[in-house]
Amino acid sequence: MSFSSLVQELSLRDANSARRPGPAPSVSTFDDRASHVSRTMSGYASTAATSVSIAGDIGSQLHGGYFHPLARSWQSERQLTKSMLIYPIFVTDGEDDMVEVASLPGQFQVSISRLTGFLEPLVHKGLRSVMLFGVPMKPGTKDALGSAADDPEGPVIQAIQLIRRRFPQLFICADVCLCEYTSHGHCGILRDDSSLNNQMSVDRISDVAIAYAKAGAHCVAPSDMNDGRIRAIKLKLIEEGIAHKTLLMSYSAKFSGCLYGPFRDAAGSAPSFGDRRCYQLPPGGRGLARRAIIRDMNEGADIIMVKPAGQYLDIISDAKDLGKDLPIAAYQVSGEFSMIHAAAKAGVFDLKAMAFESTESILRAGATIVISYFTPQFLDWLDN
Repeated sequence: MSFSSLVQELSLRDANSARRPGPAPSVSTFDDRASHVSRTMSGYASTAATSVSIAGDIGSQLHGGYFHPLARSWQSERQLTKSMLIYPIFVTDGEDDMVEVASLPGQFQVSISRLTGFLEPLVHKGLRSVMLFGVPMKPGTKDALGSAADDPEGPVIQAIQLIRRRFPQLFICADVCLCEYTSHGHCGILRDDSSLNNQMSVDRISDVAIAYAKAGAHCVAPSDMNDGRIRAIKLKLIEEGIAHKTLLMSYSAKFSGCLYGPFRDAAGSAPSFGDRRCYQLPPGGRGLARRAIIRDMNEGADIIMVKPAGQYLDIISDAKDLGKDLPIAAYQVSGEFSMIHAAAKAGVFDLKAMAFESTESILRAGATIVISYFTPQFLDWLDN
């Protein structure tokens, strides 16, 4: 029933009551009836206000705070912007490669010769940062020590130098790991019993990080998860006199699991035997993640990263709590991206809506930087 209908009904009830036997009123005028209707309306408003008060505190009335699209945006602690996004790119040593990764929709293995054309439209749309992953394709490139990782003619160093020349406004992050370059596919150097040799791995990985920084990378991001590699890299950056211009982003809380398959297809980095559970964190290891975050902060990390993102929002929140004064990055990994695409293709939900929802949840958890394969789409969507 509308408010006006209710007032009319109350007025009719009052009129019927007036026709019932009883003491006759001394005076009856139009003004009196109008006054009565006015009092009825005031009484209804008062009753509605009282019922709100009874139902809950006045602060329980929230809809007015987000009824409008702009007002809804004001309710977010962090709103997604282009400057928050880092785009992962797979760079190969091929002659003229531009090969789509079948398990990673819309993502490519890109050779150096195609890199400028690949990046140009994205930079024009507002791309601010990239994360480079090297994908060696030439026969005989891989060995037990990952010797090609810091080859000056290899894809990462060549890409860094090209981007610095052609797109000086782009912030270049270089992923630092050996898995793409080792013949066994693990993230370091192995002992005779096939376990990870932490000391030799850290020495090698820190050398690779320095090579990338000296080539011009603004940021080096070790993803290997070997103990002590942040300290080793920081000390070598200081020794080389480039610590003041090289950001050190640590994959501090990198969990093992099922979500890296499409990435390993793209990077050619699947282990030839075993798995990585002895050096990547167990999915239930929240305490281990917190300890790793604290360790890397103490060893000199400038940014803490959590990977994967969507299934580890509690770890992102922990990272922000532990590193209140540090930027927090989160990597929405290949499996997360591919699952969203597959579900959207099946009609479960709208791709764009879920891309935003999943990313905004990462920001809500505490991240201020998102490494995302959705970056090219976001460059368009954020403009619209």
